[in-house]
Amino acid sequence: MGYIYLYTGTGGGKTTNALGLALRSVGHKRKVVIIQFLKWWKNTGEYKIRKALAPYYEIYQFGRKGWHGLGNLGEEDKKLARKALKFAEKIVREKKPHLLVLDEINLALHCNLLDVREVLEFLDKLPKKTDVVLTGRFAPKELIDRAEFVNEVVDVKHPEETITTKGIQY
Repeated sequence: MGYIYLYTGTGGGKTTNALGLALRSVGHKRKVVIIQFLKWWKNTGEYKIRKALAPYYEIYQFGRKGWHGLGNLGEEDKKLARKALKFAEKIVREKKPHLLVLDEINLALHCNLLDVREVLEFLDKLPKKTDVVLTGRFAPKELIDRAEFVNEVVDVKHPEETITTKGIQY
């Protein structure tokens, strides 16, 4: 039976947790597909490694180029989020991955780019062998209730200035 893992909260490391599970799965020669909502930047480690980890690892991005912050989301972002969910449905149907990561889907839901009922319906149709990871801040209660494993990443302490170290934060 496939399980649903949910990583949410204000702290950093939600995507990193999901990528750790992806790496473990790839190590066992299990098929992993990562679909990133709202993300577009291709200079991240998880994107750059895709060819080296093929054929067990695939990653796709559905974010508007140049997007930064929640204040400037619009109709194009909504279309991209819906496209990502439809793509996830196709991937599950055609490739039947062992692990499907829906990165930042919680944030897409929080920003009303998707409807939680659509996501719940999608989760209900998953093959039994597919585990799913849902990441992003502000996970809706409906997904928290639906997931078997829920982890909240809490920001206890961080430097005042933003730190972005290659290989760590991206």
